[in-house]
Amino acid sequence: MQQRLLIFLISCLGALLPTLAHAWWQDDWSYRKQITIDTSPQGAAIDQRVGRVPLLVRLHTGNFGFQDVQENGSDLRFVAADDQTVLNHQIESFDALLGVAYVWVDVPALEAGSSQDIWMYYGNPDAPATSNGQAVFDADYTLVYHFDQAPGAPARDATAYGNNSSNTVAQSVTGVIGQAAAFAGGEPLMVEAAPVLATPAAGQFSFSAWVRADQSANEQLIYARRDAGNSLLIGINAGQPFVEVNGQRTAPAQPLASGQWQHLAVTADGRQVALYVNGRQISSLPVALPPLATAIALGGDIPGYAPAEPVAEETASEGEDVATTTPAAVPSRYFNGALDEVRISKQARPASLLMADYQAQGSESRLVVFGVDEEQSGFGFGALGFLLSAVPIDAWVIIGILVIMMIQTWFVMYRKFRHSRRVDEANGRFRDEFAQVGTQLEKLADSPELERELEHSSLWRLYQVAVHELRLRRAQGADTSSISSETLEAIRASMDAVRTQQNRELSSRLGVLSNAIAGGPYIGLLGTVMGIMVVFLGTAMAGDVNINAVAPGMAAALLATAMGLFVAIPALFAYNRINGRNRDISSDMRVFLDEFVTRLAEIHGAGQRPPQPAQAGHAVRHGISQSPVV
Repeated sequence: MQQRLLIFLISCLGALLPTLAHAWWQDDWSYRKQITIDTSPQGAAIDQRVGRVPLLVRLHTGNFGFQDVQENGSDLRFVAADDQTVLNHQIESFDALLGVAYVWVDVPALEAGSSQDIWMYYGNPDAPATSNGQAVFDADYTLVYHFDQAPGAPARDATAYGNNSSNTVAQSVTGVIGQAAAFAGGEPLMVEAAPVLATPAAGQFSFSAWVRADQSANEQLIYARRDAGNSLLIGINAGQPFVEVNGQRTAPAQPLASGQWQHLAVTADGRQVALYVNGRQISSLPVALPPLATAIALGGDIPGYAPAEPVAEETASEGEDVATTTPAAVPSRYFNGALDEVRISKQARPASLLMADYQAQGSESRLVVFGVDEEQSGFGFGALGFLLSAVPIDAWVIIGILVIMMIQTWFVMYRKFRHSRRVDEANGRFRDEFAQVGTQLEKLADSPELERELEHSSLWRLYQVAVHELRLRRAQGADTSSISSETLEAIRASMDAVRTQQNRELSSRLGVLSNAIAGGPYIGLLGTVMGIMVVFLGTAMAGDVNINAVAPGMAAALLATAMGLFVAIPALFAYNRINGRNRDISSDMRVFLDEFVTRLAEIHGAGQRPPQPAQAGHAVRHGISQSPVV
């Protein structure tokens, strides 16, 4: 039985540890962080499949400690939930001193209405840099500007196509994601024509950007492309976003908030052109795109393009000539504000992807949820090792006491189960032998072989003391052929004394299990209370209350209570089982005592005829001599 109990406990540990510890990707990385991408209603609430997405991982001191990572983040690695598949990533910016980093991670498949985990590994001082934007953005992205270039440099394309701007970014400001390009009503940012940027007739197309409009009184262009009378324009008019294809413009929509960052996107699928703000479609045009293969202007209209200037006719007074005049100026269409994370694609990106971009890239993302940092334990326990490293010293003292109690209780459990099993098996063997003695009650007493076999039997000890009492009286000259009731009671008393001694031996050290059952949970609770007190005290002194700061200490403190229960629960089951077996053995001894005394009274009680001597031919088993028996 004890072997089965130990196997059960080991099986429980084997089932528990994998839930606390996921496999570690590579031993060279000391730390990792769980990142959950949540598209469920409790998260980003995306109800359509997104597919492959370049996901922004925004790190700051509130969700990440920069002290254990390389200064430039070269040791960052992103691994899928299987702890095997390495995901491509690009570091847009990483400042360990300020505690801010922006990293793009290529997530191969993002499903709707669910959550999936990825792991961010770090803490390897010898790891080389593997940041690669060309691998993060799929081949359908033809231009991606993070505006992370050096001051006064052209905008740098993060894709493999290298569609850098032909002129420099005049000014940079703080954007939604790192730096952004600022426009003050001057020259637009130009992108030279390239085959990969060409859009065929009725072709597919996507444009997205974070837009901050500082002035919205007049009409301003954010994106402009003109080719032989064809045009595609994206802009705002009196703050209202619009998209215009060959002079056809979307209906007026809700104005953009002045001075605030908002996500603007346009898609064309060959049947219609749709306009999105903050991931939601607000208007559309039932037209297809015309062929466009010329340069692109960002933040204004194409240089050199001038719309037909209207001619105003003035009626002269009577007797004067009629003259025509040109208006003094044409309203400017240059953008006044800032752009960040500009993307152009040769595919019509689905609405779910645009919503995912808005959710992940915004300052308060509900799509990306950060877990706690885990430290490699050195034993392959992962999260369990991190949990143990967060346990405070006072909780370790309590856990140490509980470990000592656990070792003591398991030792007692093993000893008691082994002892009760031996006694039970030996008692069964004795009962089989005693069932054959008939009226020769002393028949088994002189067999050395049987004595060795039954050394653990409590019934054998009762039998031995009864036989010893009979022979002692015979040796002292008493007539044992006719035993009085007083003698029977004396023999019963001797057997009762042995039975009491055997019961004490069976129940010895069970108090250790009782103490573990009653005291283990309370001792663990003491460690938890002390640990929580330390956590709240440290949080109050630091003045920073957030779940990432409190959760590790709380989890480590609760480990003391879990340890107390782990001590008490096995002890409880073992105590009940051992008590049950002891009661069975005690019942067997009581039954045997009554049976032996009754049979002794039947055979040798007062007034009974002495039994005839045993025939010589009836040899006693186990080599018993032919000496006279009572």
